[in-house]
Amino acid sequence: MIDFIAEYLGLPLVPPFYGGENLSGGRSVNFAAASANALPDSFFASKGIQVNNANISLVDQLRWFKELFLSNFYQKPSDRKKYLESSLILVGEIGGNDYNHALLGGKSMELVETFVPQVVKVIGSTIREIIKLGGLTLMVPGNIPIGCSTTYLTEYKNSKENDYYDPETGCINWLNKFSQYHNKQLQSEISRIQQENPNAKIIYADYYNAAMRFYRSPQKYGFAKGALTACCPRCGPYKVEPSSPSQWWPRRGHKLGPEACENPSEYVSWDGLHLTEAAYKLIVTNLVPKSFAIPQLNSNSVCASSLNALSNH
Repeated sequence: MIDFIAEYLGLPLVPPFYGGENLSGGRSVNFAAASANALPDSFFASKGIQVNNANISLVDQLRWFKELFLSNFYQKPSDRKKYLESSLILVGEIGGNDYNHALLGGKSMELVETFVPQVVKVIGSTIREIIKLGGLTLMVPGNIPIGCSTTYLTEYKNSKENDYYDPETGCINWLNKFSQYHNKQLQSEISRIQQENPNAKIIYADYYNAAMRFYRSPQKYGFAKGALTACCPRCGPYKVEPSSPSQWWPRRGHKLGPEACENPSEYVSWDGLHLTEAAYKLIVTNLVPKSFAIPQLNSNSVCASSLNALSNH
């Protein structure tokens, strides 16, 4: 996603840091890590939730940004201030995996709903810290509609309840309502921070409604295989292999599921939880000219010379 945002704003592509030492000479960096969570391991352990991957929390990514990036390349306060004032900093999308670990691990929605204030609080404290450091322009994405995720459609398949599925999209209603709940709480937090910091510009990126466009009309946007099948040529109804929750986050060195399909651009879903590159690009192209970024994202309103990211990858 971040590469498409960079391309639109005419900025260089942002090199990933995690798994290497690529700090791009101090120009920009992407601290996103696969399966990253907003909350730390200790939180999940306290709830009896197993996290099978090496969890990199949002707090970890912020610490790297300060200690490994800013401290190395912008030691003088004046240099740091100048750099951050001219940067667009992406905080998120984050939080989705916090909910995935619990919901795909058999925990109840009633429990998972209690996570939302804590996830939003961590995102909010990260935004405040970046502004305190000198950041003036931040983009904070909301979560995508998880009720349209082929993994969730497979794990929570139901043929008994009449109002279980959205008749227009085939997505699971109660899961999408949860995504909307998270996004509403996040927007409220952003509004509070914006009022506290009138000189900053905090852009809410509405990934949910940008994505709902192609979930409602997949063929219109070039997804010939529809929106609710994953890029897996030999799987079940939603093209995702039902399995234990631990398989959604393979341990290092383990292979991801079955082989991919031949034409990923015809699909919305890549592996059940993640979208294809074509779908991610479409979310960004929906954000840019439409009202899915608040305030609107464009090259005139965002005068940035660099782009940095702390998020899930």
